[in-house]
Amino acid sequence: MALWVFGYGSLLWNPGFEPAEARTAILRDYHRSFCMLSIHHRGSEDDPGLVLALDAAKGGQCTGVAFRVQDAEEDRVLAELRERELISSAYVEHHVDLETDAGTIAALAYVIDPTHVQYCQFDLEKQAQMIAHAVGGRGPNDEYLFNTAAHLDKMAIRDDDMTWLVQRVRAIKSDH
Repeated sequence: MALWVFGYGSLLWNPGFEPAEARTAILRDYHRSFCMLSIHHRGSEDDPGLVLALDAAKGGQCTGVAFRVQDAEEDRVLAELRERELISSAYVEHHVDLETDAGTIAALAYVIDPTHVQYCQFDLEKQAQMIAHAVGGRGPNDEYLFNTAAHLDKMAIRDDDMTWLVQRVRAIKSDH
């Protein structure tokens, strides 16, 4: 059986593997949210950034991309994804059903553990301030925001909070 992976944040623009196929997909009862403190990739323990996570939300939905891993690459890709996504155990690996134009796809998704110390809920202004200033091992937090927003725009996926954050972070950066 094919391995599918759901991309909704950085996996959209940096899946870390060459997918055999990609389809726009909807995950129900979750939403994309900057609800995870990034202390490794896009921030530090002293100055945490924020990264996107799938946060459970009854009646919510998240539109992203279902990536099919190439045959015979499943074990390697899964190991690399786990090394990248499960670095601090704030994400939990879930098997989810995605809706696509071609029907339902069973996929792997990385979902936030709301009991984990890195789980957070901040208003948009605080999110913008954190994203504008944090830098981690994979680069500046604002680069993560801008790349993700650009890919959502390219796919015509509307995310009003993301649009507001991009504008606000740019304003903060231009003021400094």
